[in-house]
Amino acid sequence: MDRGEDAGEANTGGLYQPGLSQPSRQLLLRLMDVLDGLRPQPGSLHDLPQVTVNPQDVATACRLAKDDAAVDANQLMCLACVDYQEYFQLVYFLRSLGKSGEAAETMVIRTQLPYGQPGAPASVPSVSSVWRAADWYEREAHDLFGVEFQDHPNLEPLLLYEGFEGFPGRKEFPFNDYQEF
Repeated sequence: MDRGEDAGEANTGGLYQPGLSQPSRQLLLRLMDVLDGLRPQPGSLHDLPQVTVNPQDVATACRLAKDDAAVDANQLMCLACVDYQEYFQLVYFLRSLGKSGEAAETMVIRTQLPYGQPGAPASVPSVSSVWRAADWYEREAHDLFGVEFQDHPNLEPLLLYEGFEGFPGRKEFPFNDYQEF
């Protein structure tokens, strides 16, 4: 973990992310403390605090972020899957709606998982038991990228028809060769 020293970081416990405002740095510090046992890597996505965790820890990290009163990530705003051709990056945008008198806060948890092999697709634990909204996001990532979400209650196709060949969200998908029926 990069804990640089800077005069402007006295209230962040030495955790320095130059792209973050002071409130976002405070949220990042709280998130890092809550996820400390998972060895999160700090970062930022514009002015959003971001932590990166190992794929096998993503469901635990999301559950901790939701259940801890200091972070209170009670809403999954979006789950995005990005194809970098050698690995997928799953990006979870979380929101704490704030308690009475507190401002709402947005944070990001992300993970990287390697492309799967034929017969052993890329796999990550489902967070659908943490937020019900994850159901459709995970089904979409499964349809478009082939990511398997372990313990998901129903990974049936959401956007594509049953029997569709390939994963059109992947960069390798041959759009020019595809023929509609």
